[in-house]
Amino acid sequence: SQEEKVQVIIQHWIRILKIKLGWIHEFEKLVINYVSSFVLFFLNINQNIQMFIKHSAVNSIDYSTFDDCQFICSGSLDETVRVWDVDNNKQIQSFNGHSDYVNCVKFSSYHYHNYHRNVICSSSIDRTIRFWDFKNNRQLQIFNRHTSDVCGIEFSPFNGGRYLCSGSGDKTIRLWDVETSRSLYIFSGHKDA
Repeated sequence: SQEEKVQVIIQHWIRILKIKLGWIHEFEKLVINYVSSFVLFFLNINQNIQMFIKHSAVNSIDYSTFDDCQFICSGSLDETVRVWDVDNNKQIQSFNGHSDYVNCVKFSSYHYHNYHRNVICSSSIDRTIRFWDFKNNRQLQIFNRHTSDVCGIEFSPFNGGRYLCSGSGDKTIRLWDVETSRSLYIFSGHKDA
């Protein structure tokens, strides 16, 4: 079966790389290549495969720990952003604020380290970047200066993640200050999304 093939591939991969615990960034590629678009797989501490069937198709996932709890967030073609509790193997939150496909999701280290808030940032074809407080179940901020779909987002590895870069179908990259919600700079020059 497809599940057995995926399990063999993942176990072999783990054995080769001698992975103990933690997130594997190449895992997204493995999910895309070997798993149907209706299922999100991930590894738990015992390296068993767990399934969550909620999304119609997953575009992006991210992993983080907050207060010794492990979480995965996911963004989907069903226009939702979801949060999963890894330790309890269940969905704990779903946000429906985007009006089109969610392209990218990231946990915000900036909000956690500065305000002790559990926040996810998501980007969408609807031209927005949204911040979600998943512990308090509310939307915090919206960045809406792109003129086309926002394909990807990435927090800065410096200044505690205060800065966010976003790439868009409008052929630009924007640099944002998360603290002030301002677009600081627009990088132009790409000829396509």
